[in-house]
Amino acid sequence: MLTLVAALADELHGDDSPYPEVTLDTQFERDLGFDSLARAELLARIETAFGVQLPVETFASAATASDVLAAITGASARQPSSAASSPSAPLFRPSSLRVPAPPAGEPEVPTHAKSLVEALRWHADHHAERTHIVLIEEDGVTQSQITYGELHERAMQVASGMRKLGIDPGDTVALMMPTTFDYFVIFIATLLCGAVPAPIYPPVRIGQLAEHLSRHADLLANAEVKALVTFDKAAAVGHLLKVRVPSIRHVLTPESIEQLPPDRIVRAHADDLALLQYTSGSTGTPKGVMLTHANLLANIRAMGARINVTHDDVFVSWLPLSHNMGLIGAWLAPLYFGVPLVVTSPLTFLARPQSWLQMITHFRGTITAAPNFAYDRCAHHLPDAALEGLDLSSLRFASCGAEPVSVKTMRAFCERMGPVRFDPHAIAPVYGLAENVLALTLPPPGRGLQVDNVMRHALLDDGIASPSAGAGDAIEVVGCGSVLDGSELRIVDEQGRLLPERRVGRIEFRGAAATRGYYRNPAKTAQLMDGDWFDSGDLGYLANGTLYVTGRMKDMIIRGGQHFFPYELEEAIGQIPGVIAGGVAVCGSVDATHGTERVIVFAETAEEDPGVRASLVEQISRAAIASFGAPVERIVLVAAGSVPKTAAGKIRHAAMLERFEHAEHDGPAAAASIAPHAAWRQVTQAVAGSLKPFASRAFERLGAVAFGLWCWAMALSIAPALWPRVAMSADEKRNWERAARAARLFLRVTGLSPNAIPDAAALPSAACIIAVNHLSYLDSVVLLACLPHPVHFVVKREMEHTPLIGRFLKALGVYFVERDDYRASLEDEQRLVTAAQRETLLFFPEGTFGRAAGLRPFHLGAFRAACLAGRPVFPIALRGTRNVLRDGNWLPVRSSVTMTVLTPIAPQGTDLRSMAQLRNEVRAAILGVCGEPELVASE
Repeated sequence: MLTLVAALADELHGDDSPYPEVTLDTQFERDLGFDSLARAELLARIETAFGVQLPVETFASAATASDVLAAITGASARQPSSAASSPSAPLFRPSSLRVPAPPAGEPEVPTHAKSLVEALRWHADHHAERTHIVLIEEDGVTQSQITYGELHERAMQVASGMRKLGIDPGDTVALMMPTTFDYFVIFIATLLCGAVPAPIYPPVRIGQLAEHLSRHADLLANAEVKALVTFDKAAAVGHLLKVRVPSIRHVLTPESIEQLPPDRIVRAHADDLALLQYTSGSTGTPKGVMLTHANLLANIRAMGARINVTHDDVFVSWLPLSHNMGLIGAWLAPLYFGVPLVVTSPLTFLARPQSWLQMITHFRGTITAAPNFAYDRCAHHLPDAALEGLDLSSLRFASCGAEPVSVKTMRAFCERMGPVRFDPHAIAPVYGLAENVLALTLPPPGRGLQVDNVMRHALLDDGIASPSAGAGDAIEVVGCGSVLDGSELRIVDEQGRLLPERRVGRIEFRGAAATRGYYRNPAKTAQLMDGDWFDSGDLGYLANGTLYVTGRMKDMIIRGGQHFFPYELEEAIGQIPGVIAGGVAVCGSVDATHGTERVIVFAETAEEDPGVRASLVEQISRAAIASFGAPVERIVLVAAGSVPKTAAGKIRHAAMLERFEHAEHDGPAAAASIAPHAAWRQVTQAVAGSLKPFASRAFERLGAVAFGLWCWAMALSIAPALWPRVAMSADEKRNWERAARAARLFLRVTGLSPNAIPDAAALPSAACIIAVNHLSYLDSVVLLACLPHPVHFVVKREMEHTPLIGRFLKALGVYFVERDDYRASLEDEQRLVTAAQRETLLFFPEGTFGRAAGLRPFHLGAFRAACLAGRPVFPIALRGTRNVLRDGNWLPVRSSVTMTVLTPIAPQGTDLRSMAQLRNEVRAAILGVCGEPELVASE
């Protein structure tokens, strides 16, 4: 074991470069500088040498040789088999995934759908048995499927369970989960609740714990997350986040969510928020991109039109579902178009990159997507044996995005995969950003790699992409296709003036897929906007309608009037022996003294010998001179893991610079020691950092409990004096006045007095019908306190026989109606019609209320009485009482309450159609101001 570890260290650092003696406890990352790809290479060699197959999770969690040894000797390691090395005997034949062409004249896709849930429902209605997803487990062998019908049914059941927990429309639900069927189900269930999913990536290693908590606590607080859904192994992290984020009420696992029979669901509208996609920004306030159903569908439809998606397609993916490329491009787009998705975990690709190509081969995948590093790994780090049996001839569109696309990598992949029948014309570099859902530009299928050879100095110095005839001063820029239908793109200078073709400037866009802004971040939203255009933050140019991206605006370094991008230099430094590839950050920092920027290079290394480190600095300086034409101002060698990256693996330049400049205040020594702390210290810091938020949350909870107990104390103080004075009296008017005074007293002393809009005195004293939405047991108290004169509540007959309450209600003149006995129900309805001719009746047309928010369908009784008695209906909209006393909760909480009296609506006839019309008009009026979403039947 140790010989294998030392051999890889020699290859990465050079035979003459010293590194710590390799022991069982040597840290791969901290001591040897092994990044995730190096660890994957090491474990692949160990599997071959020991003749075992390690659990995929070992590739992420193993930090030392001792960890690997435990996995090898443990029961989880097993002998590889032919089935394990290649999915040659799957549960599902490739032919079973092929989608039959629809009958002539029938649509292939839900073109009229206005939301994602409508699209899923359409597929579940039209072909519930069709396979939607095939999930390849981390062992590369175990496969399972879920159909459209199963996904819809399971999501409906989970949505009922989430609504029972109080997940309301507009609430944010964070998903911190791996790639499992539970992820897909809970994402859809969240949408069915009318809530907004916010995907975040789960922690992979304990050494990332402190940074994970720090970054995600701010993100979750910004998103006002109400529930965090995670998996068993990350539940402890979820509870630490709950301590730090006041809005989180529930930390859930899929197993803890009760699956209930489908109930009413929230009607989703095109403009409803469907997703909060947090960008992989490097520092500062988190930016949650707000995407509506209309945004998502617009981009998905435009991508499908450009790629020419048909029923013959099969999408293959290992991309993380926390990133928009994996969530939207690899899942939601296939969901809409009804094409099957074959998917596995990102860890599976990390451990065995050939699994991606094997999935394409076996399932005859036609479309796939991945960032540049995935193509590079397959091109350069797969043994020849891993290519045996592959056939990539089915692949017609292999997109590459989410990070800068390397021309060398694309060519190397095409060359390496040529013998396994990969068509180079399938390569498709793309450009997109979360602010436009996913894609902004795509090439047409079959175009292949499009490269523009331009003069390097003209591009970097003058921002002009002049074609280069020779190779001496040439630089290759990758074309990312043309703008999608429904979107517009332009290139502008720093003053916002439109630039001609082949002039580098800011990439701006607008269209149906463009976000409405950043969630609860008006300052960043304002920075995003340039009139009605959106600033991408990227630089590029157009040539013959094709977009060429040259770099990130925030990463650009201006030095002596010249413009530089760090990517080329970072790649060159990463190839220096002793420097950890992928662990280099080149940053520009403002030099106030000289009025320009100083360039600082941060390079990760495991070298500790002073002489070797001095040599590294010299080599880095030479590389900088070759790229920039001048030496850089500062070179800082840092320990492995010091350079922060996003979840997608991008260097967080601003975060690295901020960390360094903060450390500079403590002196040069501190600035040179900015490595992350050891795992045990990170755990200690995470727990210690949660103590203060925990104390604050406990204090807030204590205050909430005290308020709830105060409310009950007031109710129990008032009720004994009120009940005999009302229940023992036959004077309904006086009883009402006494109850109303008691209700006003209760609301006043508890601070829950409602705001009446307009003054409830507008209600006439003449007979009429009042229709009120029903939210809580508190509704009756509010109405008693606010109504200007006595009315007769209409309630279910079960209340008549409730001890104490029944007699109290009778004394107030309440009408009881039967709901279960049909004959008695008809008699009660006729009695109400008669009473409506001389008295004011108050109905709750929903008939009941529940824990979850939403306006239920109205029953017809109130409107039948209004039509037959010829009385107008006064709609009243209550708002906030559910928040004060939610069904299932017994402790009231402090919240504002509003009662809105709406314009009366007169009946237009006495037939059934007139009754239904009156009901619909009243419900629409209440729906417009009650703040509750519309609930519709689940089936």
